[in-house]
Amino acid sequence: MDKKTANKIVDKLSGVFTDKPALNFSTPYELLIAVILSAQCTDERVNKITSVLFKEHNTPQKMLELTQTELEKYIFSCGLYKSKAEHILSASKDIIEKFGAEVPSDLESLRTLAGVGRKTANVVYSVAFGGSAIAVDTHVFRVSNRIGLVKEKNVLSTEKALMKILEKKDWSRAHHYLIYLGRSFCKAKNPDCINCPIKEECEKKIKR
Repeated sequence: MDKKTANKIVDKLSGVFTDKPALNFSTPYELLIAVILSAQCTDERVNKITSVLFKEHNTPQKMLELTQTELEKYIFSCGLYKSKAEHILSASKDIIEKFGAEVPSDLESLRTLAGVGRKTANVVYSVAFGGSAIAVDTHVFRVSNRIGLVKEKNVLSTEKALMKILEKKDWSRAHHYLIYLGRSFCKAKNPDCINCPIKEECEKKIKR
């Protein structure tokens, strides 16, 4: 796909979807924890969990008041709760000991935290700190390759290809648009191509 069409897609989606994440948070730390919890879990479920968890444990210091077993009870319903609890407590400890109790604002430091891979670091960096990054989750990977924005076979190459075809100023918001597009129209099964707002630009539609 050419850059002109890619930019047109972003512009069209900007009139349909918000450029804000569906996760509820009020601080970079809360966002970090919410994104860690969101792995293989819906945003709706994460928001239900954090609405309770963050009432008393919304800072690294307060999170470490919990034992791993106690934290697991809070997050049990989001799946992978044992490893997530371990990562959250480990990351919270590092934030206090290595970063002065503040979530680091650069990608390299974010990626040193337990449970924080490229996707999570990119989300926190772009959403919490206004950095330019594209977080590629399952929705972004599926949708961007299906509609023809890129043609890649893995998450990392998709991220790099999207960075080339999209304007840097649009990286962060395009991430959100593609997620919402994947949830509402470009679903994994039975995509709603007829009502899709970018059906004219979609290469899948062109090939039919």
